[in-house]
Amino acid sequence: MANTIDDDLAELEEQATTPKDDIEAERLHRKQRLAAGLRTMGRLHLAEGVAGHVTVRDPEFPDRFWVNPFGHNFKLMKVSDLICVDHTGEVVVGDRPVNAAAFAIHSELHKARPDVMAAAHSHSMYGRTFSTLGKPLRMISQDATMFYEDVALCNVGSGAVVLDPAVGKAMGEALGDKKALIHQNHGLITTGGSVDAAVWWFIALERLCQSQLLAESAGEPIEIPTELCEDGFKAQGSDIAGWFQFQPFWDELVAREPEFLD
Repeated sequence: MANTIDDDLAELEEQATTPKDDIEAERLHRKQRLAAGLRTMGRLHLAEGVAGHVTVRDPEFPDRFWVNPFGHNFKLMKVSDLICVDHTGEVVVGDRPVNAAAFAIHSELHKARPDVMAAAHSHSMYGRTFSTLGKPLRMISQDATMFYEDVALCNVGSGAVVLDPAVGKAMGEALGDKKALIHQNHGLITTGGSVDAAVWWFIALERLCQSQLLAESAGEPIEIPTELCEDGFKAQGSDIAGWFQFQPFWDELVAREPEFLD
């Protein structure tokens, strides 16, 4: 009998989450995916100037995370460029500075959610525009259902440059058990059990914000019935589904820009 989508995703999940005996191999794996995620966001014009950061938890030291160095172009990111930061904000691996906002936000998110391996944030055009409205994502397309009841809202510290860990803590509390957060007058933050998933959720949520802005500017969009939203979430809202959606980006980068692995 042919495999169902659930069977295929279960098999992929097993492959993606099989523990690795070698800590260094796992660390390298996570850093490679982080560099790929950053390049992908850069290629999609989701990063501007020096704002934005993606993190992944270290496999050996759970209170440390790897992140892009402050001021380094997303599109040019290599594995060797990444830095590692501990729970106090000190750079413990690498010789470049960390974005203070990256530490304030991500350190608290990782504390609040031990299950989160990675988190992504940038000042993307449609995410930051949507965040000014103080409204939830609406279920007006099939793709939107991957976020059904899975996007939190937070207005603490809205509009300010997030340098205070207390604001990051409030964001972590607002996130709860959801995978995405809209921070008022700031933008989007997404999380995942892998860099792949966190980055895909960011890409998808950015596009959905764009879609809702366009739809509401044209008229009153029709929302999808609850039962279909639930079905849509089951089909495409899981962490492994997010991981899987990122794989075409990974394949393209390996084929066209293999230097990111250096």
